[in-house]
Amino acid sequence: MTSCVSPKSIVYFQGDSTRYYSQDIKQTYVPKIQPSDILSIIVGSLNPEANEVFNTPNQFTTASTNYSNVGGARVQPLGYLVDTDGQIEIPLIGKLKVGGLRTTDAADTIRIRLQNFLKEPSVIVRNLNFKVSVLGEVKQPAIYVIPDEKITLPEVLSLAGDLTIYGNRSNVMIVREENGKREYARLDLTSREVFNSPYYYLHKNDLVYVEPVKAKMLDTDSRIRTVPLIVTIVGGLSTLGILILNLTK
Repeated sequence: MTSCVSPKSIVYFQGDSTRYYSQDIKQTYVPKIQPSDILSIIVGSLNPEANEVFNTPNQFTTASTNYSNVGGARVQPLGYLVDTDGQIEIPLIGKLKVGGLRTTDAADTIRIRLQNFLKEPSVIVRNLNFKVSVLGEVKQPAIYVIPDEKITLPEVLSLAGDLTIYGNRSNVMIVREENGKREYARLDLTSREVFNSPYYYLHKNDLVYVEPVKAKMLDTDSRIRTVPLIVTIVGGLSTLGILILNLTK
């Protein structure tokens, strides 16, 4: 394998060989709250006892989901579930529309409504189920929960321990489901053009698949073909050994 691999097939972000290179950032991704999101809403004010009314759903759960992580399984708290209409139900406030808002905008909306019940309230909203799946030729395939709601393709591959030597760096697939559509895109990590791709910043629930290079598939196929031959040889040697033992008696 190592004798057949070209540096161009494994080196990331190839391009201009000058020591300094500048490139404009053409796009960024700002996630918005969607139905089925799980939100952590932390409320603070001058009345700590009153705050607990709003913070309790973040601490107690009626259901949980286990996600694999680098350190093992983790339990995802329930928090506030966004319903199919993009609403959450908050104690005293009732139902509140947050679908389509950024978490910072949702926090401002909640804070304004809480001024009727709390003195100088502060609100922090976080999305608890912003996750990305990584499969294929990486060292640690898993579902990764992203606490800051923003991650790039190289970053999530770093969380997965990078590609193995058998990973195809020039044809990484991104599967994205948004607005009732499923999109498939292929990115070349060996080129700097990957930074200009709309799939460079990953969205919630994106799937990253790293397919194997042909060398691994050929190697696996040859091993499968070799197994019956080895079994036959071992069986033949065992039979021959038994015959020899019988003749020497």
